[in-house]
Order: sequence, then C-alpha cells, then structure tokens
Amino acid sequence: MGGRHRTEETDGEHDPYVPRRRRGSRPPSRGRVLAPLAGAVAVAVLCGVAAYVVVNKGRGCDGDPIGLSVVASPDIEPAVAKVAQKFGQSGRTAGGKCVTVSVKAVQSATVANAMSGSGPTSGKVDPDLWVPDSSLWLTRSGLAGSGLKASGSAARSPVVLTASKTGAEKLQAAFSPASWTGLLNAANAANPDGLARKVRVLALDPAQNSAGLGALLAGSTVLKAGGGGEELLVGVLRQLSESTVSSPDSLFATLTKAAARIPVGVASEQSVWAFNTTSHPSNPAVALYPEEGTISLDYPIVITAKDAAVREAAEAFQTELTSAAGRQIVQDHGFRTPQGKAGGALSPENGVKADKPAELALPDGAAVTKLTQAWHQIKLGTRILALIDVSGTMGEPADSTGVSRMRAIGNVAVEGLKLFPDKSEVGTWIFSDNLRGQGVDWKEIVPLGPLAQRIDGVTRRDRIAQEMRNVQAIPTGNTGLNDSLWAAYRKMTDEYQADKVNTIILFTDGVGNDDPNGGLSNKEILAKLKSAYDPKRPVGILIISFNTEKGVDRAQMSAIAKATGGAAYFPQTVLEIREIFLKGIARRLCAPSCGSAQR
Repeated sequence: MGGRHRTEETDGEHDPYVPRRRRGSRPPSRGRVLAPLAGAVAVAVLCGVAAYVVVNKGRGCDGDPIGLSVVASPDIEPAVAKVAQKFGQSGRTAGGKCVTVSVKAVQSATVANAMSGSGPTSGKVDPDLWVPDSSLWLTRSGLAGSGLKASGSAARSPVVLTASKTGAEKLQAAFSPASWTGLLNAANAANPDGLARKVRVLALDPAQNSAGLGALLAGSTVLKAGGGGEELLVGVLRQLSESTVSSPDSLFATLTKAAARIPVGVASEQSVWAFNTTSHPSNPAVALYPEEGTISLDYPIVITAKDAAVREAAEAFQTELTSAAGRQIVQDHGFRTPQGKAGGALSPENGVKADKPAELALPDGAAVTKLTQAWHQIKLGTRILALIDVSGTMGEPADSTGVSRMRAIGNVAVEGLKLFPDKSEVGTWIFSDNLRGQGVDWKEIVPLGPLAQRIDGVTRRDRIAQEMRNVQAIPTGNTGLNDSLWAAYRKMTDEYQADKVNTIILFTDGVGNDDPNGGLSNKEILAKLKSAYDPKRPVGILIISFNTEKGVDRAQMSAIAKATGGAAYFPQTVLEIREIFLKGIARRLCAPSCGSAQR
C-alpha cells in the first residue's frame, strides 16, 4: 500500500505513521482500525475528506493502533511534527500496539483557557500531550494547582529585546548595552521627555503571549532589584497597554518600518531567527540581549492522557522528543536545548548569537498572578470626575516657590492628562459655595466623556487643559466640600460603567469642609459614603490635598478615602505632584479592594 496522503496542513510528505489532520478535525478514534483500502483513500480524496492512513504490515504490532494527539505551540510545532515523523518510522510501540501521532499547532493561551475554563477558546482542545511555549501557562491558568505538571522540557528560548538591523545601528548611542532598565525608562509614561523621545517600545500582549509576560516579569524583577517602586512599574504598564501588538508577525512588521522614534520590541530569540530565515527581509531583525539577564520560555512537555495505554504512548513520544536526535531537530529550528545550548542555527547571520545569555530566576506563582492581574487592571478603561476646589484659600501659596495652590492644581491637572489615553473618560467640576444659586456649591465645567471627543471644535483633552490653565480661586469663596463630593459620588454611582475604573479625584487644600450654608456635616458625609459604597460597583475617591497639616483635617480626608477604597495624599510641595499621580494610577492594580492609603 502506498499510503501517503496530503491534507491541508501538510507542508510536505510525511510518514503514514504520522498522520496530519485537517484543521479543527478530531484525531482518529482510538480502537478504530486505520488500514483503509487504496480505493477508499481515493474516494476520501475525491470527497475532500482527510484520510488517516496507517500501515501496520511488517511492524510487529497487534490489533488497532493507539492514536496519540499532540498539541504544540505554533513556533515549535514544525520541530515536534518532524520528530513525530521519525517516531512513526521507528516502529515504536506501546503495549504491543503501534502508535500513530497527530500533531497540531494551537496557541498556548487557547489550550490553557480550554483546559482550565478560564478564558476564550476557538473550540474544544483535548490533547494527550501538550507542548506550550512556557510553564507560565500552567501557573497563570491554575492548571498547576489542579495537579497538572510538566514531565520534561522540549526546548528553551530566551526572551530578548529586538529591533531591525537599521534600528539597532541607530540605537548604539542611546540604548547600548541593551537592558531591561533602558526599556523601562523608554516605556515610562511619567517620563515622556527621556529615552521615550528616541525609542518607541512595542509589547506583545502578555495576556496572550508568554514572551510578553516574560518581559514584564524580567523588567519587574530588575526594577525591584534596583530599588524601584511600584509607581514606575505602573507607568510602564500604562504606556505598554497602549502599544501592544497582537502577534510576533505584527511586531516584526512594525519593527522594519521607518519611523521618527526607533521601534524596539520584545520577542523570543527563536521568533527572531524564524522571521529572518523564513521571510528573508532586506532589513532583518536583530536580537538584543539584556545585560541584566533574561527569562526563558521553557516549552514544557505536559502529558494529560488518562488512559494507561495512551499515557504509555505519550511517554514513549516524550522519550523520542528529548533524545539526542530529537534535541538536534529542535536546535535546527532555532531553539536551544533545555540547558540553553545553541545549535548551528543560532548565528549572527540569522540575527542571533549562540552564547548563552545570563538567566533571571522565574518569579514564584504569586508574583506571576499579581503581575497578570495588574496588567488586566491597567487595561481597563478609565472614568474620572475631577472635583476642584476654587475657594478663597486656594489662592494662597502652595509652597516656598510662591505658586498659588490654585495654579499648582491647574498645572497638576494638565500634567496628569498626559498619563491617560484618548479613550479615557474624564470630566471636571469646580466647587466653592453657592456657585449655581443658594446652597448649590458645585458647577460642571467640562462634562464627562472621552478625551478624544470634540467639544465646540476642540478635543475634550484640550478643553480641560484650557480650563485648568485659566481656573481662578474665588477670593471670598467658602468650601462647600461635603455637599459637592456627595453630588459627585451620586453621579458616578448612578452612571457606573463596569468595564472601567470609576474614580473621583478631589483637589483641595487644608481647610476641609467650610460651608456657612450648613449642608452635610463631616459625620453625615462619611455615613452616606459608607452606605453608598458597593464593592461590586466600586467608585473610589482619590484625594490630593495641599498643605493639610491639622490632624483633624487629615483624619477626615483619610476617612472619606477609606470609606470608598480610595486614597488620601497630602503633598507639601508642587514637586510631589507627579509622584502623587503615579501613586493614584498604581491604585488601579488593586481596585476594588485596595484599602486606604495616606501620604
């Protein structure tokens, strides 16, 4: 029988013992005799049906073959499939039966989601043996907690920085040697005038790509070791959330385009090799190895089969995959061995180098979970109502520079706008007393809406910036804080949006509530906020209060923030404001259960 048959996914002839199936189809049923006649194969071809042809003659096998379903990360699938070919040709058996291996490429996120029920999938995925690109998928999806674990490793590929060859040459002065520290500085939203002026950082979405998550873990590890705070990490996450690319293909396509700022991305070393050797671009990619070391993708071998015979077959295939011959095939596809040894494929001609880079320890499961959750939180939309005090005391100096509290607040608001993307929804109110008639202490200046939306011919962002530059304190104005805050809170809770972080930012000074018209007392506003706060629909209050020194005033502000899971900050100088804003954004990482904060 001349049983070779090509299906849609076959990229060349393969041994009949290693059937390749049409995308989305099921593997051959175990226990089914897979020895069709030549005529049956011809009918199957004419009807467009994928035929699985197995030749058992002369193999010394008894009965029906065991079908082994292998699912692998798309980058390593070609290597795994080639090993499967040799495995089929070897006549290896399990329990006296021949083994047929089908190998399918499926994104690791899809498999992890399907197996754990933790996210979107493209259909049922039920492999007997799984080779994801990283053990991180076992940790982040909770599969490790359910007892699923790796029994070996198929390969290794370090996470690297990457740029086009032309871009890398231009980076020599500004970004040499390559480092995670430099990348963090270039991606820091709070420092737009630094390295970010020359370098545009591109990130693979860490929710979908292990190299993307590995880069964040490596960067945060280096940041922590250097004494950096969470605020810097948050600034980086915020910036990267606006510059993610969906896949390595999209990343490399962007890297090779001419741009005012040099694009620098993050990818696996193997993906750099694959791009250069398969696409043969005129401006190839170059792997840049961080001087602090890096985290590697470890391609674990995870046997999931329950049936004893199928499990034996899976173990036999793992032995083939991790044999010297199997390792050589893996190296020929641009990977390293699990010990980090490179093959001849990793050469400067292919944009990479054979030297083993320094390794950073993979953070524990808690750190991985925390960073994954942080990314999810930072990706949520933003809905902010800024409530700005314009009472008489806001005209007093903020610090020894002589800048008024009002002017400092206005400058801070304009500076803060830079930290939010265009899709963020922001609005501004001012408050003093009797701004809209007797007893109505607040007034809307710019209605809530997306920063990119146009109002009277200008964007909301520009409109808010204009208002903040022109805002003036009312010399005789009192501070109707409690009534204004309660009105703002009711608006935000009534218009709560579940896909966003809903926040009130209160800018005020050290006076607290000072309302001759009466209104809500300090005790009453606290009671109302505690009653209204719903942890399932959280609206947090972030307070930035200049020159608040009295213990009683600080205690009241802190109590207001605590009642809504918010934070209260008490800067004494204008220079503290940028840090305050980053601290405020950092609270997104723990919302809605942050607890209170006081600075």
